[in-house]
Amino acid sequence: MDLALLPNESFGPIDTGNTAFMLVSAALVLLMTPGLAFFYGGLARGKSVLNMMMMSFGSLATISVVYVLWGFSMSFSDGITGENDILGIFANPFALFGSDQLMSTIGEGDSEQYVTGGLSIPAIVFMGFQLTFAVITVALISGALAERVKFSTWMVFTVLWSTIVYFPLSHMVWGGLVGGGGLLGAGEDGLAAKMFGTDDEGAAVVAPIDFAGGTVVHINAGIAALVLVLIIGKRVGFGRTAYRPHNIPFVMLGAALLWFGWFGFNVGSELGADLLAGQVWVNTTAATAAAIIGWLIVELIRDKHATSVGAASGIVAGLVAITPACGALTPVGSLILGLIAGALAAVAIGLKNKFGYDDSLDVVGVHLVAGLWGTLAIGLLGKDVGLLWGGDYKQLVVQAVIAFFALAFTAVLTAIIAFALKPLGWRVSDEDEKSGIDEAEHAETAYELA
Repeated sequence: MDLALLPNESFGPIDTGNTAFMLVSAALVLLMTPGLAFFYGGLARGKSVLNMMMMSFGSLATISVVYVLWGFSMSFSDGITGENDILGIFANPFALFGSDQLMSTIGEGDSEQYVTGGLSIPAIVFMGFQLTFAVITVALISGALAERVKFSTWMVFTVLWSTIVYFPLSHMVWGGLVGGGGLLGAGEDGLAAKMFGTDDEGAAVVAPIDFAGGTVVHINAGIAALVLVLIIGKRVGFGRTAYRPHNIPFVMLGAALLWFGWFGFNVGSELGADLLAGQVWVNTTAATAAAIIGWLIVELIRDKHATSVGAASGIVAGLVAITPACGALTPVGSLILGLIAGALAAVAIGLKNKFGYDDSLDVVGVHLVAGLWGTLAIGLLGKDVGLLWGGDYKQLVVQAVIAFFALAFTAVLTAIIAFALKPLGWRVSDEDEKSGIDEAEHAETAYELA
């Protein structure tokens, strides 16, 4: 489609300050993936650290390519081209295939305006920002599969899962950001509008809130991780072997990089430098700090020690929980949310031993549990909308609907993908797993002993 034929309302004026802000935010979010590589690499055993880090960098490579080609088009093209999406689930993957059209301009008076889809930043900048979200979401899943999965199968999985699961869910929740709509969004065709009606402008009276990715990123990655570990199976020696982090300074470094990059993740999701962006920054910091305390309190009660790995994990749990809620809570509400998130995740990571599933690096306990809590907590603690903060039950109901829809959607499709890839072979051999997946898969070792 020739974008220049669209009505001028589809093209907004460019704000250079906001554009610069978004470019920096995108760079910060991109930094999260190397940060995750350090975090996961440190948590893994020494014979698996390179493979663990490579799974993150491999995700960065494959997802960047497919997002430029068809990922952005599947997620957001209807809001820019004006085409209808498909059942509110995904947009046309070929409408903006290759993203070349995002460089188009349209004459408006004496100036040239870049295509923006109604935003104050060029659409290609928005695309770059969203690309980094797709990358980190897929990389998060890898922690659950540590030390036993073929790298080649993982790389194929990243392409299939992002296309079949991530891009559609991104559209369903966020497609309305650039004028389109999605099944889990605030538009008149979304589930929330059908539940509680629409206002005079056709938007849901009680709109779902996922400011920066509680459902799209964390619930999505967490439930996918759980499904995969149940299908792929446990590591050799699970239940008999003590799996200890091999490099705790790597874990701390990774957590620090994640926290730093997360400001781009959350604050950048405001899509501009304004008052709400400042509120999001403060809420992100408050929740994360409180989550560290919550996690360490549980450790002190349960284990009699407050550990550095616990502090680093608390950082991630707090960041996960505040992600969907950072624009909807007050600073005090964020402190409450973070404190509970840290405690919940610290308790949840022990469930894998009780229930017998091998979530190697606690993706389920941290991302799924804290992501669910953060999404639902908006309905309890959200300013003026939360049941405990001036609102009523309706926001909580809407949050629960989008959260559990995302759970079911991702679980079913991830299971189909996992079974479809079984002919390729998910697992390395038991011998390779015992001797070290780094040597077997990459012909390298992290530490050469003279």
